[in-house]
Amino acid sequence: MIFSVKAPIPGFETIKEVEIEKIDEFFVKFISKSDTTTFTLINPFMLRPYEFEIPEYFRALLDIKENANILILNIMIIATPIETSTINFIAPLVFNVDNGSVAQVVLDANQYPEFGLMESISTFLNKEKSE
Repeated sequence: MIFSVKAPIPGFETIKEVEIEKIDEFFVKFISKSDTTTFTLINPFMLRPYEFEIPEYFRALLDIKENANILILNIMIIATPIETSTINFIAPLVFNVDNGSVAQVVLDANQYPEFGLMESISTFLNKEKSE
């Protein structure tokens, strides 16, 4: 599905349209239609409890209604070995599937101190192994 970027993605301001392709239950490929940029996104709910309020500005920008079909994904920086990869939990991508819009929501770090910019995926992989 193609999504229209409603607010510039910090560092990637030229991206205006993106396509996402599901890889599996964990991963999604983010493909810019504006240039050659691609990201690997991850479903944060498969790793940890992940709740936040979408700020009103972004709710209006993405035209999020009461029962909107919302998809939340996080940018993952893939590294080798995979355990050294990092995930940006403080700035999720919020997709409104109903109208094909997306924005990166930068959360207030003071309000969400448990979410980091570059959290190691190994933190979550080790939890799964030990439980």
